[in-house]
Amino acid sequence: MPPRIARLPVDSRGYPVPKFASWHDGVPDFRLADTAWVRRAFAENRCWVCGDTLGQYKAFVIGPMCMVNRTTAEPPCHLECAEYSVRACPFLAFPQRKRNMDDLPADRIAPPGLTLERNPGVSLIWVCKTYKLARAHGGNKGVLVTLGEATAKHWYRRGRPATLPEVLDAIETGLPALREIARVHDGPEGVRELEDLIAATFKAIREEPRWQESC
Repeated sequence: MPPRIARLPVDSRGYPVPKFASWHDGVPDFRLADTAWVRRAFAENRCWVCGDTLGQYKAFVIGPMCMVNRTTAEPPCHLECAEYSVRACPFLAFPQRKRNMDDLPADRIAPPGLTLERNPGVSLIWVCKTYKLARAHGGNKGVLVTLGEATAKHWYRRGRPATLPEVLDAIETGLPALREIARVHDGPEGVRELEDLIAATFKAIREEPRWQESC
C-alpha cells in the first residue's frame, strides 16, 4: 500500500477509504463519487484517490472504450495510487465482478456522459501531462476529460499486467455498445468518426513497445 493511501481513513473492514468516496450517515460508499471532491480535485490539481497534490504527470484509470475516444469522467491520480487501485478495487481486479447497484441513494448524481455498465475485464492506466475539460453533451450533464497524449500506458487484468490478447478481446467485446451509442446519438458522421478512432486505437496498441518486446 503506498504511503499516501495508508494515511487515508479506513472503513469498518479496515479498507482505506479513497478521497472520492461519498459518505452517508458516517459510512463511506465506494461506488459513488463525492461531486464536491471531483470539482476540487480538478481545480486544485489533486489526486482523485489520495488527495495529495499531483506533479506534472497525471495517471487516469480508464477502460478500453475510454482509450478509443480518449474521454473519461474521473480526475487523474498519482501513478502509484492508480497502480494500487487496479490491484485493490474488486471491480477493476476481477473481470466477473458486476457493478453493485443495490440500495443506491435516491438522490445520487449519475456520472456525466454515457456510461457502459459492463466490466471490461482489463484496466488501462493512461499517463499524460495534459488534459482538457469540457461539458458533457448527451447523457448525464457534467464535466468530461479529454486525455492528452500518453507518455506511458499500463494495461492490467486481475491485478497483474494484461496480455495483448486480453486487451484486444476487451476492446472487441465493448465495441458493439460503443457503436450503438454513436449510431443513436451522433448519426452517420459520428459513426464514421468512431470507426476512424477504433482503427487508430488498434494500430496504437499493436505498436506499443511492450508488445514488441514480448514477441
